[in-house]
Order: sequence, then structure tokens, then C-alpha cells
Amino acid sequence: MSEPRSAPPKKHWSWRSQAFRALVYQAVAVAVIALTALFLAHNTATNMAARGIQSGWDFLAGSAGFDIGESIIAFDSGEPYWRAFLVGMTNTLRVAVLGIVLTTLLGTLIGVGRFSRNALVRGLCLAYVELFRNIPVLLQLLMWYLLFTEVLPVSTEAWQLGPFFLSKGGLNFPIPVWATGQVLAAWGLGLGLVLAWFYRGHAQRRFEATGQARSTVLAPLGVALACAAIGWALGGAPTALDRPIQGEFAIENGGALTPEFMALLLGLTVYTAAFVAEVVRGGIQSVALGQSEAASALGLSRGQTMRLVMLPQALRVIIPPMTNQFLNLTKNSSLAVAIGYPDVVSIANTAINQTGRSVECIAIIMLVYLSTSLFTSVLMNWYNARAAITER
Repeated sequence: MSEPRSAPPKKHWSWRSQAFRALVYQAVAVAVIALTALFLAHNTATNMAARGIQSGWDFLAGSAGFDIGESIIAFDSGEPYWRAFLVGMTNTLRVAVLGIVLTTLLGTLIGVGRFSRNALVRGLCLAYVELFRNIPVLLQLLMWYLLFTEVLPVSTEAWQLGPFFLSKGGLNFPIPVWATGQVLAAWGLGLGLVLAWFYRGHAQRRFEATGQARSTVLAPLGVALACAAIGWALGGAPTALDRPIQGEFAIENGGALTPEFMALLLGLTVYTAAFVAEVVRGGIQSVALGQSEAASALGLSRGQTMRLVMLPQALRVIIPPMTNQFLNLTKNSSLAVAIGYPDVVSIANTAINQTGRSVECIAIIMLVYLSTSLFTSVLMNWYNARAAITER
């Protein structure tokens, strides 16, 4: 007859307990950090008061008194500072989001191109990487800005390609006249993206269960576009466009992208894509050579091998350093102040010059970049967990 098992020993709050000592050390570390932060804050406030420097956040409710040359949301000089910072933040996010998308596409194409059988393609991809990643990003931004503002013609002599105009004033293009059809199309596109997500997951599970491959790119894209088209049709299928026209002094009507925005977006995309290409190349090289040989033995083409075999396995290596490049792109967008793009740093500099609230404005800048970086990291970590290979 087996003896009854003895109850596990109870944990005592004793210094001999390793868990208790670890808890005490952590509490002491948190207390030291908190006291240090309080000391720095109090010391800063005391020194500012001694020198007659105003402090506080009340200035955010005051009238900004300056215009912003480019913004997604409407802004008037009489509006408060907090709205000016909101405009600057949206301008920063505008560049960061578009830059991440374009950088991913361009960097992936160049990284895959490094494995092309065509020597010319491999050489061009290698030359691109070595050229753009070894030139400081600030110089590249200035180069693109000078290209857009010095080489291109003036607005009265703009280059025209169909309804598009390109000049020193920027890129002008037609935009839809907003109506019910566009609203329903936007809702349809959102619904289509959700349905496409579920379809892609179903196709992947079916492939793993039966081996029958279904399109995980074109079919989901077709679903999203079809839903958008249905919404557009239900809204009356409006086709009216606000087209740009050549005015006496400038291009009028339509939509426009300023030279500052195009220079910043193009510079950050081209620069960061060189690093992303190396990340993709390293990830693909980390996959065992036998995987591509097995795919070839099964009759898969090189394109199918890369898309269905190599890249999915390389993701576990690609995603972590890719996250770093996305964060670098977002933080490098602060260099926009060098070419006059009104991002959150530019707005903060103007607010500092007018109000003298340097500590508060710098704190806002830090908060914006900290929030965007943490949000990007959370999304990429979530995607990394989904893309990880599950061990049996």
C-alpha cells in the first residue's frame, strides 16, 4: 500500500526564499526609478521657476496663430495648439503608414531579386542595396527635395500626363467628388477586407488538411474589391471627378501631393527598403537548401517555390528585424523638419518659439513617437506569433 503524498511545503515570507528576495529587489528598483523621476521633475520645475520660465499645459487651449501648409484635417490659425499638434501627428502617421507599406513591397521585391537567375537583375538589386543604405538618410531627403524643387518645371509649365500634373508645386491628380457611392464603397471595402481575412484563413487550413492549394492573394483581393464595387453600385455608381486644371499661376482643383511630402516619403521608402531587402535575403538564406530542392522535385516553379515554401518559412527570421526597420522609418520621419514638412516635430518647434514651453512640447513629441513605436511593436509581435512554426 502506497504511502500518502506529503503536502508541498508552504512558501514563507523569509529572506531565505529566493522568490521573496526577487520581489524585494524589484520593489526597490521600481521605488528608485520613481524617486529619480520625481526628483528630476521637481528639480526642472524649480529651476524653470527660478529663471521665470513659464510651465504648464494651459497653452494647449490658446490660439496657435499660425497656419499649417499641409494637413489631412482642416486647420485655421485661430484654432488651439492641441489641434495643431493633432494635425502634426496625423501628418507623421500619414508618412509612417504609407512608408511602411511601400517599404515592405519594394524591399521584399529587391530581396527576392537577389536570388534571381538573371545576373543583371541580381546586380541591379545588389547595387541598389549598397548605394542607398550607405548614404545618410538626411542627405537622401535633401537630394529628393532639391530634385522636386529645382529640376521640375514651374506650375505654369507643369508636365502633364493625362489628368496628372507634375511641377515644383507637387503632383496634382483627379479625386472623386464625395457622394453616397463613395461612402458605401468605403464601407464595402472594410467588409470585404474582413471577409478576405476569413477566406484566407480558411484556404490555409484547407491546404494544410487536404493539400489542395487555393489562391491566398488574388482571391481575397477580388473579394475586397467586389464588396467595394457593390457598395459603389448601391450608392448610385457616381463617376464625377474633380480634375486638376492649368490655372494662370498654378494648378487648380483636384488633389495634390506637395514636394515636401513626396520627398520625405520617397526618401524614407528608398532608404529603408535597402535594409528590408537585406533582411528578406537573410531570411530566405536561413531556410535549408533541401526545402527548395524538395519543392523542385514536386514540380513547383521557382515562383511557387519562393511564394509557397521559402518565404513562409523565412518569416520567423524576417519579422523581428523587419519590425526594427519599421520603427526606424517612423522615427526617421522626424527629419521632415529639414525639408519643411509640417510633422509633429515641426509643429512643436513653432509652438516652442511662440510659447517657450519647450519641456511640454518635447514631451508631446516623445509621447507621439513612443506611442506609435509601441503600437507597431505590438502589431508585429502579434503577427510574429501567428507566423511562427508550431512544433509538434
